[in-house]
Amino acid sequence: MPALTNSPPVARSGRKEMYSIAAGATLLFLTSPVVGSETPGKVPGTRGGGDPHYTPAGFFDIHICNWPDRELFFMPLFATTRYSEVTGIEVRHPDGNMLIPLNLGKFKVLKPKGKPEKHVFITQIDVPDGASDGWYSATISLADGTKFTAKDYVVISRLPRPSAINPPDGAEQIPVPEQLTWSAVGQGSYYQVFIRDVWDDSKLIYTSKLLHEPELAVPPGLLQPDGLYSWKIHARDTTEDVLLGDFNKGSMSRGATFSTSAH
Repeated sequence: MPALTNSPPVARSGRKEMYSIAAGATLLFLTSPVVGSETPGKVPGTRGGGDPHYTPAGFFDIHICNWPDRELFFMPLFATTRYSEVTGIEVRHPDGNMLIPLNLGKFKVLKPKGKPEKHVFITQIDVPDGASDGWYSATISLADGTKFTAKDYVVISRLPRPSAINPPDGAEQIPVPEQLTWSAVGQGSYYQVFIRDVWDDSKLIYTSKLLHEPELAVPPGLLQPDGLYSWKIHARDTTEDVLLGDFNKGSMSRGATFSTSAH
């Protein structure tokens, strides 16, 4: 494991049984179990073992997000089963200056079956002028006075958004597609697809697993004739990285809506 310095990372190493949360198209702060959202993947629990993102209090990560129609932004998050003990979470730049304190009143609740409930404190902040690459940190304060520090190596760069989406936005009366495709955003990237049923109040009906190719084989029966659907693709540069966390940078495509023919 490399020392926690501001030196650029030189190697990557995967982590088994690691889960991720990325920036969704819209932040949803919930106080009930999450059934589905455009927040890719699952949220990690707490775990030790030499990974600087983990502390006995929980898991810390920052993503660099490239979303349509807005500036590049940071998405820092902290996931914990010890949420009732947390009194403060301060996220800092590599030089120790404050980036942002996480709002403890805004969180997402996960109740994984057979496991303790987790709260995910998560926010967005535009990447400020002068922000640098390096080890960003989170200081977590607990009610008993204990403090923990977690770190995430951040490389500030922009991941292109998926494009060349097929079916494209506005496609009408097409045969029920068996495959959705888009342009690759870079070598080694991963993708997650979200599909909504527009006729059913835009209900999220499908969230894919992480995909390593820019295509999705649509599950049989998911899409129906005479339907109206919208879909988006979240891209990420890596997965389960000891230095960079679940991933360093991500992007979201524009939404695309298409209708299917009656036959």
